[in-house]
Amino acid sequence: MAYYHLVAFLVALSCFLGVLNASAGDVDPQYRTCVDQCKKSGCIGDACFASCNSSSGGISITGQWSMKEPLYLRWKQWDCQSDCRYHCMVEREKEREVLGARPVKYHGKWPFRRIFGIQEPVSVVFSFFNLAMHFHGWLSFLILLYYKLPLRSQSRKTYYEYTGLWHIYGFLAMNSWFWSAVFHSRDVDLTEKLDYSSAVALLGYTLILAILRTFNVRAEAARVMVSAPLIAFVTTHILYLNFYKLDYGLNMKVCVSMGVVQLLLWAVWAGLTHHPSRWKLWVVVVGGGLAMLLEIYDFPPYKGFVDAHALWHATTIPLTNLWWSFIKDDAKFRTMNLVKKVR
Repeated sequence: MAYYHLVAFLVALSCFLGVLNASAGDVDPQYRTCVDQCKKSGCIGDACFASCNSSSGGISITGQWSMKEPLYLRWKQWDCQSDCRYHCMVEREKEREVLGARPVKYHGKWPFRRIFGIQEPVSVVFSFFNLAMHFHGWLSFLILLYYKLPLRSQSRKTYYEYTGLWHIYGFLAMNSWFWSAVFHSRDVDLTEKLDYSSAVALLGYTLILAILRTFNVRAEAARVMVSAPLIAFVTTHILYLNFYKLDYGLNMKVCVSMGVVQLLLWAVWAGLTHHPSRWKLWVVVVGGGLAMLLEIYDFPPYKGFVDAHALWHATTIPLTNLWWSFIKDDAKFRTMNLVKKVR
């Protein structure tokens, strides 16, 4: 389960990556002038944008023009300011490239190129691949427990004591990767809050699961006593972020604290366990450690598409597969031991 705590820690790192108010790109006078002129005229050179309220000739644009936009653009709610910022950024980066200058960040983000209106297409694709891997892992886990391993004769329930907990984990993980894909597709206030909230919920739950599994807590009353205060804390924090203030600094401290605690719990457990599939833990530990370097080493997107964060999403795809493989091995191991005791 070493991968489990590494993934939790990486999620913790991603929790506090907030959008900055000022970057080298958006304080550039040429970029700012371009944006101001675009918002007034609705055009950059010969290109005019339906999201702005006036054409280059100052003629008012009716709502019918914007309604003629393709649905895949309309649902993303690109407004005049965001369209002007994007196209001015593209033009400015072309000029900088001719001069041999390196790309710079604009409003806290690298200059990504859109595809069908999607802001970070590669991260979106890899996020959906991660979601698919979690779905496949969860589904194969379910099939293993209910169709391949023995069930209790009286209740027809599984022998594995953590079945329900891993089901919840699967749903929360899929939910988190779904909103990650949506957030990378279009960064607005709502998608940002949903992405952050999903990551915090996943971290909070994984902390609960880490405590229950490492300390082998099986009694329902004891599980409730452990879970209740943590659920209350995580719920309060999510409500605070959504309805009071999206405090990146506070969120960083909360996410990192939860990640570090489970990191320590799983690290000690992984060192002490004699699990037959523990080799998988060490594989994902090394892989997870290398993946974490991608989050630390931030670099501009290659050709405007692939950056360090997108590569991190790519590395978690095979690690997720191996992680669910270990979960299934753990279910087999625990089930076989319990069946032997019953017999």
